[in-house]
Amino acid sequence: MKKIVTFLILALLFFTSNSCSKHDDEVIVDCLAESIFVKLHNSTDASNPKLMNYSVGYSGTGTLVSVKWTFGDGSTGTGQEVTHTYAAAGTYEAKAEVTVKKDGADCTSIPKRTVTVN
Repeated sequence: MKKIVTFLILALLFFTSNSCSKHDDEVIVDCLAESIFVKLHNSTDASNPKLMNYSVGYSGTGTLVSVKWTFGDGSTGTGQEVTHTYAAAGTYEAKAEVTVKKDGADCTSIPKRTVTVN
């Protein structure tokens, strides 16, 4: 009987130490929640309809670490606020890879915006 109890205790310790901790689950939930606080903004320049002004707003409790942009025409950029001039009129999908640091974890979300350039 003593061997069975010892075996069960060792098995319990093994599975507990090799499973996801509650902290890991909380970090995942926090990262998903932080993506709600990320907003993309865009506006066209009044003097140049092919020039688009982009920015990312973040209102969460973490720290905005980086923003990497893809503009839908093969071009990229970095920064919380960027401008991009499109070579031709059309409809493009702009994406911002936004990384936020929260409670020691990096949380990345990729919001998208479809823009029409005249």
